[in-house]
Amino acid sequence: MSEHDRALAAAFDHRAAQFERAPVQTDPDMLARLIQAADFPAGGLILDGGCGPGLVGEALLRAGYRVFGVDLSEEMIARARRRCAAFGERAVFERRSLFDPLSHGPFDGAISRFVLHHTPDPAAFLRRQAELLRPGGVLAACDHTADPNPERANWHQRIEIGRDRTHTRNPTPGEMVDWLAVAGLTQLRLVEEPLTLDFDEWFDRGTPSQDKAIVRQWMLSGASARGFEPRLRQDGSVRIEGWLAIVRGVKPV
Repeated sequence: MSEHDRALAAAFDHRAAQFERAPVQTDPDMLARLIQAADFPAGGLILDGGCGPGLVGEALLRAGYRVFGVDLSEEMIARARRRCAAFGERAVFERRSLFDPLSHGPFDGAISRFVLHHTPDPAAFLRRQAELLRPGGVLAACDHTADPNPERANWHQRIEIGRDRTHTRNPTPGEMVDWLAVAGLTQLRLVEEPLTLDFDEWFDRGTPSQDKAIVRQWMLSGASARGFEPRLRQDGSVRIEGWLAIVRGVKPV
């Protein structure tokens, strides 16, 4: 693994339990909307890239799909296997990079959720998934997004990296669509929906490079960005309002 991948694996090994119960990860309605937006071929074999503790995989399995999940984190793979054990041979999870040779494929669909902002080269990450699809297969990706304005985006990213040293960069919605187009996919779709985070819960499951009080101060400086707007509440807590993007494309036949 690269130095970045080793750091990423170690971070998620350490934070796996908090990640697995985070509201933004476990919300059943959000998971249902993700599966609906992906609209994979019925009963297909789906690649879950960066599968984490198997939350998306479980939702796919309950919807009748077969799942092959990969993740850099050994702890995440162990949790995914336990979570999805009842589905038997329909659920396979392996600790490996998406760029390693895989024991399954080609795939009818591929999905990644909240992975792009941890990836040094998200275009290559999506292109690799597209390569692993059969003709007619569907690629879907989901992530929280950044402001197209560079100044506002830089303010946002400073906070993100202060909260999590494994963070690379949030994409804009347009970039996510462009990456699918560059990967050769067609019939492109973009769905946006609001995303709300509690600052304390969000920060505490990160791997910070800055003190929490400093990051909170940066957030409440009066700036804001599309995709990241802090709101100070009367009880002193901070709510972050943002946007979640789901993009979908089809590999040409």
